[in-house]
Amino acid sequence: EGLFDVGVETFPDTTFSWVDVRDVADAHIQGFENPSANGRYLLVERVSHISEALKILRGLYPALALPEKYDDKKTSQPNFQVLNKKAKTLGINFTPFEVSLKDTVESLKEKNFLRV
Repeated sequence: EGLFDVGVETFPDTTFSWVDVRDVADAHIQGFENPSANGRYLLVERVSHISEALKILRGLYPALALPEKYDDKKTSQPNFQVLNKKAKTLGINFTPFEVSLKDTVESLKEKNFLRV
């Protein structure tokens, strides 16, 4: 089962580090082309609970059948953050989480992997 499977009644109490794949690709290019690039770069636009992603998706696509209940009775909140300041020194402008989610759904619809 995937986290966003249509028809699933509950979702896990899970926190993720989110980043748009296009930003990851851009970071690889910038890391290769920028002579001052060195070391490791954390590519994270945001750390948030899966409930935030589901809330955004429900707002954008109300007809999409998404779970509304947690697996557990209570939910945890992210207990960490990731500093992406070093990645921004490469010129990375992270795609906002909401835009990334919308673009993902639109791409799935366009390829007929999802009907909304």
